[in-house]
Amino acid sequence: MCSELFRIPLTWGNVPIFGAGVLLLVWAVFSVLGLKTTARVVGWSTALKAHLPTIIIVAAAITFFVPNYFPDGVPIRGYGMMVLLGSIAGIGLSIRRADEAGIPGEEIMGLAVWMFIAGVAGARLFYVIEYWDDRIRQADWSSTLKAALSFTEGGLVVYGAFIGAMIGFTLYMRRRGLPVLPLCDMISAGMLVGLAFGRIGCLMNGCCYGGESEAPWAISFPRESAPDMVSPPYGEQAASGAFYGFHLKSSNDDGAPAIIDRINDHSVAAAAGLKAGDRIAKIDGNTLVGVAGAETLIYQAFMQGKPLTIVTSDGATHQLPGIKPPPRSRPVHPAQIYSTITASLLAWVLWSYYPFRRRDGEVTALMITLYPIARFLEESIRVDESPVFGTGLSISQNVSILLLLAAVGMWVWLLRKPAGNLVFPQTAVASS
Repeated sequence: MCSELFRIPLTWGNVPIFGAGVLLLVWAVFSVLGLKTTARVVGWSTALKAHLPTIIIVAAAITFFVPNYFPDGVPIRGYGMMVLLGSIAGIGLSIRRADEAGIPGEEIMGLAVWMFIAGVAGARLFYVIEYWDDRIRQADWSSTLKAALSFTEGGLVVYGAFIGAMIGFTLYMRRRGLPVLPLCDMISAGMLVGLAFGRIGCLMNGCCYGGESEAPWAISFPRESAPDMVSPPYGEQAASGAFYGFHLKSSNDDGAPAIIDRINDHSVAAAAGLKAGDRIAKIDGNTLVGVAGAETLIYQAFMQGKPLTIVTSDGATHQLPGIKPPPRSRPVHPAQIYSTITASLLAWVLWSYYPFRRRDGEVTALMITLYPIARFLEESIRVDESPVFGTGLSISQNVSILLLLAAVGMWVWLLRKPAGNLVFPQTAVASS
C-alpha cells in the first residue's frame, strides 16, 4: 500500500511552480507544439476545436484551482498515478488499432481527452452521490467541496467512469462526425487495460478491498495509509467489531438496528457470550439509535484500547476487554488484484476477438456482456459496498444487471444486421 508517493511544492525556492509559474509555461509550450503537430494532419480549425477546451481547462486548474485547494503542495497519489498510466496504456493500444484502419492517432488522442475528463467527472460524481452522507459532507461548504474534488486519493467508481466516458465519447463522435460503433470497438480493449491499471491504484490506496480471508494469498493493510489517516480496510474492521471477533450487519441505512451478523470462534466476542443475531441496545452506557452510532462507539473504544461493554436487546451485558490496536488489518481477499487479473484477461479477449468480428459493435457488445458478469461476481467478495434499494445487492451489482440487460438487447439488434458490412474491414488478421 502506498497512498501518497510524493508532493509537488507550489514554489521551489522563490520560483513559482503553480499559479502563474513554471508549470503554466511548460503547459503553454506543450500545447502549442501539440496543436502544430495535430494541425499538420487535420488542419488548424479541427485541431483547435478538438484540443482548445482541454488546454484552457488545464491552464485554469494550474493557475487558480491548485494554489487555492492545495496550499501545502500537490500530493501525487499512487491511485492517481496508476489511473494516469492506465490511461496512457489504453490510449496507446487504441491508437495501434486505429492505425490499422487508417485513422490518425491524433483523432484517438482527441477522443481520449474528452473521455478521460468526462470519465473522471462521472466516476467522482457517482462516488459523491453514493457516499455523500458517509464520506463527503463536511461541516462547511469549503471542506465539502474539497472532499468532493479529492479524487486523486481514491473514490472513483468504475460504472460512473463508464457512463461519463460514454457521454464524452458520444459528444466527440457527434462533433467530429465519426462512426460510433466502429470506434467503440477499437477502444474497448484499451478501456479494460486502463481498468486493470486502475485497480492496482486501488490496491495502493487501500480501497475496493475484499472480505476477511484465511487463504494463503490473503493480504493485510497497515493501520495508517498516510499520517493521521486510517486505511479504509483497517477502519472498516475497527468499526464493525472485527478485531473483537464479531461483525455488524452492514446497511446503507444509518438508522438500521445494530445486529451482530457473525461471531468468530475462540474470539474475545465469543468468550463474552455474544451470538450471531444479537441486537445491540447499548454500548458503554450509550443507547443506540442505529448501526452508525454503534460503529462510531466500537471504533472509538477499539482505537483507544478501552474495554467495551455491550448490552443486547434481551438485557444481557457482555464485557469485552480492551485490545491494543495491531499495526495491520486482519487478512482480506486481495479483491483489487482479482479485478486487475480479470480486466487484463477481458482486454485480451476483446483484442483477440476484434479481427474476427462480423458486425460493427460486436466487440462493444462482448465487453458489456462479460464485464458485468465479472463485476457482479467480484462484488460478492468485496465488503466496502452495502446493499441498496432493498435488493440485497450492492449498487454496482444492480448496475451490472441493468448493463447485462442492455447487452442482451444490443446482441439482438446486432444479429439482425447482415454480417460482413464493416466500416473498417480488418485486412491484417494474421498480423494482429
